[in-house]
Amino acid sequence: MDFIVFITEQWILVSVLLVLGITYLWLERIKGGKGVSTHEMTRLLNADEAVLVDVRDNKEFSAGHIVDAINIPHGSIAERAVELDKHQGKVIILTDKMGQHAGHVGKILSKRGMDVRRMNGGMSEWAAQNLPLVSAKTEKSKGKKKSKKQG
Repeated sequence: MDFIVFITEQWILVSVLLVLGITYLWLERIKGGKGVSTHEMTRLLNADEAVLVDVRDNKEFSAGHIVDAINIPHGSIAERAVELDKHQGKVIILTDKMGQHAGHVGKILSKRGMDVRRMNGGMSEWAAQNLPLVSAKTEKSKGKKKSKKQG
């Protein structure tokens, strides 16, 4: 009951606190990279202006990923971020399962001077839109077909 009385009497202080809290959360989210839609991401990738980095673990990545995505699990991004240096000048688009790790990885890559974006909705959104996925099995079978044709 005292809490409600405090809020009603100090509504200006409570309002300022809420605004500061929301601003802080918004700024932290921006540091991880702006969001990008699946449509915009596809356009950037097709124009060779971006590189897609999938930060899910290897097992999830192998089960299904977007064509030409680079897999660097979020837990090893600090050690493997140098692998992305050759893509300097391109937009780095991050994706994960539902957006829970892309922000953290985005902050690390932004500190390295990279232009980072996060795919809105992650792989869950991609799958929900019935967009194509490649699995490790599909890639292996394509590799066998290519080697037979070459031979």
